[in-house]
Amino acid sequence: MRNRTFGRTGWHVSEIGVGTWAMGGMWGPRDDREAVRAIHRALELGVNFLDTALGYGDGHAERLIAKALQRRPESVYVATKVLPKNMEWPARHDVPVKEVFPANWIIACTERSLRHLKRETLDLQQLHVWSARWLTELEEWLPAVERLKQAGKIRAFGISVNDCEPETALTAVSSGLIDSVQVIYNLFEQAPAERLLPQCQAHRVAVIIRVPFDEGSLTGTLTDRTTFHPDDWRRTYFHGERLRETVQRVERLRALLTQDGRTLAQAALAFCLSHPAASTVIPGMRRVAHVEANCDTSVAHRFNDEELARLREHAWPRNFYQRDPDQAVLAPHS
Repeated sequence: MRNRTFGRTGWHVSEIGVGTWAMGGMWGPRDDREAVRAIHRALELGVNFLDTALGYGDGHAERLIAKALQRRPESVYVATKVLPKNMEWPARHDVPVKEVFPANWIIACTERSLRHLKRETLDLQQLHVWSARWLTELEEWLPAVERLKQAGKIRAFGISVNDCEPETALTAVSSGLIDSVQVIYNLFEQAPAERLLPQCQAHRVAVIIRVPFDEGSLTGTLTDRTTFHPDDWRRTYFHGERLRETVQRVERLRALLTQDGRTLAQAALAFCLSHPAASTVIPGMRRVAHVEANCDTSVAHRFNDEELARLREHAWPRNFYQRDPDQAVLAPHS
């Protein structure tokens, strides 16, 4: 497992981390024992970065991490996220931060996460959604971050950017107030490479890449006949003609990327890791088989500039996460 520097923190984190949203729920039947085994296997293979959130099963994923880390000798970085008080994903840009992340709420959520994780300090605390307007409302939330750092409750602080809205994080990155950005970046969603990722490099802000598999499509396991479990939120993400078009585009990528013997999933991770701004990529890994397949990518071929230029032709600007007018909120992304 290769390590990378986590922005200006100086931490050396595994370039493949564990995303834990599916462990918390909303992805069909849950198997807690297998999830804990998956974390153990990841640690054995050199993973030292785990990303979770208070919103994943009301802290269930955090509690699974605590169980997995009991009596483990490894030094592990654990990142979590503050639950939006109004329970809305993604953030609406017309809502002031005092309704989403007031200072007392940030502190209370951090204390809950510390109890779930059975830790005295969080390595990284993040706001689970983000709006650029909140940078003009610092007095509502920044004092809480400073208090938590001074009290030794958190070591670093970052933001998790709204789905497919990388431009909203630009001013936050240049402000010097955040240590990390978590953003969707994959073979389809390539927009962050235009401005956000270079800016993170320039300001030494760590980048956590989420959704490298486009919620499963870029593993190559979906077909236009795939049906999702009633408890799997992707019934909404891939509803209607979305699934058919997605599968068609994935098949074009499969023909291009799997000729050297690697799987499409490994190629998808290698694409993310090919950008020098990436600090770590956090695919969801709730099964041991997922861990073993994904960790192989850490020693796999990276794409060169010529190959990346060809892959830009497969970028697919679209946002399947957009708020459904019939729903109050969408799922808390990983």
